Amino acid sequence: MSYTKRFDGRQFEELRKMEAKVGVVPSAQGSAMFKIGNTVAIAAIRGPREVRPRFMQDPTQGLLRCHYNMMPFSGHGDRVRPGGGRRSKEISMIMEKALRPVINLSDFPNAMIEVHVELPQTDAGTRCAGITAAAIALAHAGYEMKDLVASVALGKVGNQIVADVNYDEEAYEGEGGSTDIPLAIVPSTGEVTLLQLDGEVTQEELKKIIELGTKVAGDIFKVQQQALKESFKETA
Repeated sequence: MSYTKRFDGRQFEELRKMEAKVGVVPSAQGSAMFKIGNTVAIAAIRGPREVRPRFMQDPTQGLLRCHYNMMPFSGHGDRVRPGGGRRSKEISMIMEKALRPVINLSDFPNAMIEVHVELPQTDAGTRCAGITAAAIALAHAGYEMKDLVASVALGKVGNQIVADVNYDEEAYEGEGGSTDIPLAIVPSTGEVTLLQLDGEVTQEELKKIIELGTKVAGDIFKVQQQALKESFKETA
């Protein structure tokens, strides 16, 4: 049976309801919460601070380190084990690569900026929500940035390309199965800083996926911008 209607009733190109807020962790250098559907990511920034051990220092630029963690009982299925497993470490590295192109790390030689992302509630698209929250938090911290990064989990469910997959779509086992495609975009330039593919798509389908991702990333960017504007109003 083909996938002709989304489980939650959305249009195929429609994102779930979004919400963003900055300053959610007062003791952090910068922080933000980003919610999309039932997935919630909280990002907090620490640094710059001296890199230890010293042999890892770079006199020309700083380091960016991300730490991704899903809280126990945050989502579907079995309890998530606390601490950094292999998946958490892999996603942490993915987040670093997605965010690094927009941050001017040359301002922080021999130093390190740390991004801590916690997910208290998950319903697919966790790394994308984490990247989106982290970009807002970095801007809130006041670091020089070329732009924000907006990220979304696209998918091919059956033979249908969809935006912002949820857990039910991610786990779809009908005809054609499900392909998960996390994407991160720099809105002002259209630069793709993250593109992963867990499954098979044709070259033409991939082109459509990137076009759709670029389009909906603009909607995510508006939510990011609004959260930052509201924080500046509060401090003015």
